[in-house]
Amino acid sequence: MRNLYLLTLCLTMCLRLFGQAPKKETEPKPIPQAKSFVTNHQGSFGGKSINYTATAKETFLTDKNGDSIATFWSVAYTKSPMGDVAKRPVTFVFNGGPGSASMWLHMGFFGPKIVKVDSEAKSDDGAAPYTLITNEHGLLDLTDLVFIDPVGTGYSRLVGKGEGKDFYGLKEDVASFAQFIRTWVTENERWFSPKYLAGESYGTTRAAALGKALEGSGQNMALNGMILISQALDYAGSTSEPNNITSFITYLPSMAATAWYHKKAGQGKSLENFTQECRNFTYSTYIPALYKGSLLSDDEKNTIAEKLAYFTGLEKTYILRSNLRILMGRFQKQLLQDKGLAIGRLDGRFMGDEEDKVSERPHLGDAASYQISAAYTASLNHYFASELKVKMDRPYITSGGGSNWRWRTVPDGQYWEPMPVNTAPELGETMRRNTAMKVLVACGYYDLITPFFDAEYTFARNGIVTDRVEMKYYEGGHMMYTHEPDLIQLSQDIRAFLTED
Repeated sequence: MRNLYLLTLCLTMCLRLFGQAPKKETEPKPIPQAKSFVTNHQGSFGGKSINYTATAKETFLTDKNGDSIATFWSVAYTKSPMGDVAKRPVTFVFNGGPGSASMWLHMGFFGPKIVKVDSEAKSDDGAAPYTLITNEHGLLDLTDLVFIDPVGTGYSRLVGKGEGKDFYGLKEDVASFAQFIRTWVTENERWFSPKYLAGESYGTTRAAALGKALEGSGQNMALNGMILISQALDYAGSTSEPNNITSFITYLPSMAATAWYHKKAGQGKSLENFTQECRNFTYSTYIPALYKGSLLSDDEKNTIAEKLAYFTGLEKTYILRSNLRILMGRFQKQLLQDKGLAIGRLDGRFMGDEEDKVSERPHLGDAASYQISAAYTASLNHYFASELKVKMDRPYITSGGGSNWRWRTVPDGQYWEPMPVNTAPELGETMRRNTAMKVLVACGYYDLITPFFDAEYTFARNGIVTDRVEMKYYEGGHMMYTHEPDLIQLSQDIRAFLTED
């Protein structure tokens, strides 16, 4: 056995010596020629007839040595003719995940064509046929739009020596977006144009950090503003976990709003008044009770449980068994338990009929997601092929690359104590350095992922300049634009934001 081991060792050393041993490093991937598809269109936006060019293309990203390591897929809509670039804004649009393509904002709100789904969340849009409509509330009369897909999503991919670790992380992702935006602005001669970021969900996490990143690297780019849809800057307030006390605070008003919608609480009161009542209770009574914990007397627990039942529509006995702490997954199953339905997480208006009526959390997934995702995917693929004339040799990936996301904010080897992600301080710093930058925050009352009260809680802290922040509220969920009245209102609010002095 020993002789066999020595023989194997000798052969391995000889193979290495003559360069025939298998390489440990990953073989570089091919670097194909970047593809580009340019089409010309006309549409009516904001009551104005606009001629525009759609440019769907791949853009190479490089490492510090100048070697191509990835391509970013983007779709840019630019007014034709452009006119004075100093007066024509450009807005860079992206979704979140992490690891989500820009399909949702592209086909749901900002794009020139959007998919129509059930505005009232009463039916399932899961199966064809689907309806693609002209987005008469689109913003191309006011701003050019550039939709960006991060690596691992859309048609964006690794090339050459690029590896997932170069992109799949908070800092890495931000650096790649900063490089892309600077490249796009340079290639299109738009350094003088007003510039905005529009992100949704994790896209707002990215945007807050990206604003700061764009100030650095010896290429200072100042933004005019950010549009943050369903903000997720401080994850302590948007992560429902048993020992995360902050989340019990931030989610409660959204539970109250959703219970009101389903007629389980607050009847006879307006949504605005009922949620304000819940805010007041949360600040004045619920927060002290949570921090007092087991020091609460039985009478105090009963009083708090009664109020929580009043706001959430859940049984008092269930709330007491939950130790006055209601996890969001459980709320989704408990609110309509009498009907055997689980409500959605992205949007509490949606409902799913699950076979397992007593599971702790929804087991089919998020009804607000699975009831509309196929419509969005089909519409984007149809639109790309039929109108933008995109012909690619691989499928468009709506989500990917986020499974091993690196949340670490400092280099390896440097001390780091893990804590919830929070890019809000970076937004605060950027606003203080760039005194012209303003922020619009769009919040859905029935968003049970990134609650509206968390937005208020986050923006009241972290050094953010609140007199340059506008908070807007909508009777929809995480993607409030699926609710048609909110799509119209959000468009109007962004229009005012882009045009105000």
